[in-house]
Amino acid sequence: MNYQELISFCKPISISGPEPETIGKLRQDSREVVPGDIFIAVKGSKSDGHNFIHEAIERGAGIIICQKEIELNENVTVITVKKTRKLLGKLAQKMEGNPADKLKIIGVTGTNGKTTVTTLVWQILTKLNYQASLLGTIEKRVLQDKSPSRLTTADPIELAQAMKEMTDAGSEYLVMEVSSHALDQGRTKGISFQVAVFTNLSHDHLDYHETMNEYASAKKKLFNSLDSKSWAITNADDERGEWIVNSTPAKILSFSFEDKGLLQAKILQSDAKGMTISIDETKIETPLVGRFNAYNVVEALLTCTALGVDGKKAAEILKHCTGAPGRMERINQELDTSNEPIVFVDYAHTPNALENVLSTLRELKTRHQKLVCVFGCGGDRDKSKRPKMAKIAESYANRVIVTSDNPRSEDPDLIIDDIMEGFKNPENITRLTNRRDAIHEAVFTSKAGSIVLIAGKGHETYQEINGDRIHFDDREIALEALQKRDDTTKKEGAV
Repeated sequence: MNYQELISFCKPISISGPEPETIGKLRQDSREVVPGDIFIAVKGSKSDGHNFIHEAIERGAGIIICQKEIELNENVTVITVKKTRKLLGKLAQKMEGNPADKLKIIGVTGTNGKTTVTTLVWQILTKLNYQASLLGTIEKRVLQDKSPSRLTTADPIELAQAMKEMTDAGSEYLVMEVSSHALDQGRTKGISFQVAVFTNLSHDHLDYHETMNEYASAKKKLFNSLDSKSWAITNADDERGEWIVNSTPAKILSFSFEDKGLLQAKILQSDAKGMTISIDETKIETPLVGRFNAYNVVEALLTCTALGVDGKKAAEILKHCTGAPGRMERINQELDTSNEPIVFVDYAHTPNALENVLSTLRELKTRHQKLVCVFGCGGDRDKSKRPKMAKIAESYANRVIVTSDNPRSEDPDLIIDDIMEGFKNPENITRLTNRRDAIHEAVFTSKAGSIVLIAGKGHETYQEINGDRIHFDDREIALEALQKRDDTTKKEGAV
């Protein structure tokens, strides 16, 4: 983009300063500016980019885009526009060659389930040899290459750069999580979605949105932005599921497990090894467990059919899709569990999350199965949750093993002391500070068929101890323990 094209695109209120010799990259963070770059000042919820204009200039910014009239003596171009936030997304796309226009983009929004739905859709498309990439809370996938994510939905500049990387690699599809913050802040401006999915809405992020109505209205923006060629998929069982799509121009697919939507779904079978679900005469077998995952699986299937994928082919692929890493992830899905416990790893690290996961597993277990819970609490965080999580674990699990999580700067044994105060019968609780030992203990001493939940870290691949991040992956340790388990170990000391 040259200078005249930039001016034409921005539709400025005013322009001052000399025409720059060169045009660098678009920056929203003044700390990233290098000589020749464009700095766009955006007012956020916590800080105002206009306060960092002078820092951007000191770092060599050649052009400043702002929405406040400012006078600068520096040799810099100032472009004043009506709303920088409204301009940012579209300009970021333009600067990268409009990569969003080269992708079929699927956006998934809602309080819970976004990560699982996006991961399932990406897995289905990839296994069917579609060239698909992924942007989410846990990871970014450029086709098969993955890297960690920083935010659920990145800022517009990062989004545009990621999309450019994806199209350069040959991506034709992008599956992405879309947060309420991103929608409220206009981070997805300039992006056209072919399919938008609503999972559910529950109490969350009210520190930002203040009311549930504001939170819901932010989510609704995704569906209002669709066009008549797009698809809107919604969970009609959620109390806002029908409302969120009531003004969308898109074609609507609503579904329900409670006879409410256009399409009727049903759980035909469910246990700790998976589910069988029917939707619109299509039968789906999945290794995912729990009613909440039944919604996620159906949303993934409907998303793929909206993209033109044959429903029966997608259902066949779903048999082998594991969902999001560390979200109720079954470790020994591919192993023979006739002589082993069934082991799950989950990110649950709050009282509500732990209760949701344990209550789901307790509903799935048979009368003869035992439920074992391994958990800890992070250091330098809310201490009040520690005894609460103990009470929840003791209420649902047949056996509890308390261990270290991410102690950070705290003494892990003192964290465990805090947790122990919440148990009604602490004498029945196993305490093992070393997390590897705790996981091995749970796997080695649980009878075949028992359900073991390792909670708190999920997809994380480290333990944070005194400022250092040491490699540690619950999934690797659990698999290691399962592989070492032998017949003698299974019989001795089993719960």
